[in-house]
Amino acid sequence: MDWGTDLWDQNDVIDKHTQSGLDLLERYIKFVKERTEIEQNYAKQLRNLTKKYSKRGSKDEQDCKFSNHASFQEILNELNDYAGQRELIAENMMAKICDKLNKDLQDLKQERKTHLSDAKKAQQNLESSFKHLESIKKRFAKEWAEADKATQQAEKIESEANVTKSDVDKAKNNALARTRAAEDCRNNYAAELQKYNKEQNNFYYTEIPLIFNKLQDMEERRIRQLAEGYCLFSDIEKNVLSIISKCLEGIAAAGTKIDEKKDSKLLIEQHKSGFERPADVEFEDYSHGVKPSNSESSLNPLKGRKHKIFKKHKPPPAEDFSHLPPEQRKKKLQAKIEDITKELTKEQDQSEALDKMRGVYEQNPQMGDAQSLEPQITQTNQNIGRLRGELAKYETWLSEAVGVEDSLHTTNNNSQFGGTATQNSLGNDYTEFDDEFEDVESPVGQCTALYTFKGNSAGTISITEGEQLSVMEQDKGDGWMRVLRANGEEGYIPTSYVRVTP
Repeated sequence: MDWGTDLWDQNDVIDKHTQSGLDLLERYIKFVKERTEIEQNYAKQLRNLTKKYSKRGSKDEQDCKFSNHASFQEILNELNDYAGQRELIAENMMAKICDKLNKDLQDLKQERKTHLSDAKKAQQNLESSFKHLESIKKRFAKEWAEADKATQQAEKIESEANVTKSDVDKAKNNALARTRAAEDCRNNYAAELQKYNKEQNNFYYTEIPLIFNKLQDMEERRIRQLAEGYCLFSDIEKNVLSIISKCLEGIAAAGTKIDEKKDSKLLIEQHKSGFERPADVEFEDYSHGVKPSNSESSLNPLKGRKHKIFKKHKPPPAEDFSHLPPEQRKKKLQAKIEDITKELTKEQDQSEALDKMRGVYEQNPQMGDAQSLEPQITQTNQNIGRLRGELAKYETWLSEAVGVEDSLHTTNNNSQFGGTATQNSLGNDYTEFDDEFEDVESPVGQCTALYTFKGNSAGTISITEGEQLSVMEQDKGDGWMRVLRANGEEGYIPTSYVRVTP
């Protein structure tokens, strides 16, 4: 069924219907655009959420060794990937639906305007032809009336008795001329009428049906384009469902990875002191008049612990880590030895490379001057010597730490059979342990970070611009101060990077 055949006289209906279709297409484009904005805002909020709860800093990295902490970080990573898929949905909807349909909409508007303009122009041409026909018809009617009047006048003059033959001939000639003119108008009117009927037939059976059929084709094309946009609205999201499902599966998998026994074991390995628990306190018989040498200490071997709430100066850590408990000291020394060994291997490899290069330069002077390598070779050899010395030093300390630990175990085992002095000694060890881990240092001031600083070297910490910090130790003239972050992380930062709060 065609519009040109069945709706040839419904120009206003077609006009309104095609405009309504374009309005619907425009509404759908706006609808999808708002959907993309929702997806983008949702993705942005998800990314901000994951960033807010992501682990940062050395303390957080240490926590991530525990499976429950690491699993939560994996969940945040998966959620961040999930947010990326929501962004992809928004991008594809904007490109494949909004941008495409918007271009189609502009083309359809122009096409509709052209077709309606052609229909209006054809209508105006037909109306102009009809007006011309009406004017010719009126002229024919006028001329015919004048010819009839002239004929009647001639007949009247001819019937009069006192009229000359010349007047009769003159009246007859006038009537004949008028009649001929009327006949010419009649013929002209008949020709124009035939021409108009042909134009009208062409208008209603050819021009208007062709234009209306083009409008029908345009409208059906618009409907197909809109249908494709409807399907894409679903397909675009379906295309990423597999990845979204993997993100959700990753979140579920992160929960199943948690091993509470492994986390407990890791905590023990990280913080086990290596000390033995104190032995039983022996009974001291006062009935025989025995005066205890240190009754207070022997009755309460843990009384020597210091429970300080504030302390002004924290002693700097010893190079041999002797300030740490035996187990922790041993781990620190082993880690230090591994670092020195790696650095020594690197220097040795560089030394071998320089020696080879020097040999090549000596055999082929045109490739370079062998003497120019001497300062670098000398420096590398000095570094190797220094690292070997440090390695030997830390290995000696490690041997002492292992020996002290064994001795400590033996001593504590003996103390179970008597020996107040041993208990006192153990109590002193606990006192040192408490000084290190239980003392709480009071801040000496507050400061605000002016710039972001990445603490990559040992003893330093990272800070971010605008962060509020507690000053634990003022600058002693070397350009560094020790601060405490809100998350408990403590270390040194450049003094010039903060402003001290008055």
